[in-house]
Amino acid sequence: MDDVKIDRIIEMAWEDRTPFDAITFQFGLKEQEVIQLMRKELKPSSFRLWRERVQGRATKHSKKRNFDKGRFKCSRQRTITNNSISKR
Repeated sequence: MDDVKIDRIIEMAWEDRTPFDAITFQFGLKEQEVIQLMRKELKPSSFRLWRERVQGRATKHSKKRNFDKGRFKCSRQRTITNNSISKR
């Protein structure tokens, strides 16, 4: 695997809302393989921080998410259509 792919996998693993399923779909790495890659590529202290952050986080596991598709949208967020913000 080249450095560009490794960097992208690490970036996706650090993102809170990117599930491991997305990494598996895009790069073919399962969750355990991502953990091994992170352990190999990160400093030990950075790996520990990442593991604490990811462990038990519902957004990193598709089956634990409380929404099915798309992104989370706050109920107070306005809808954007044709470059103009629509009124409530």
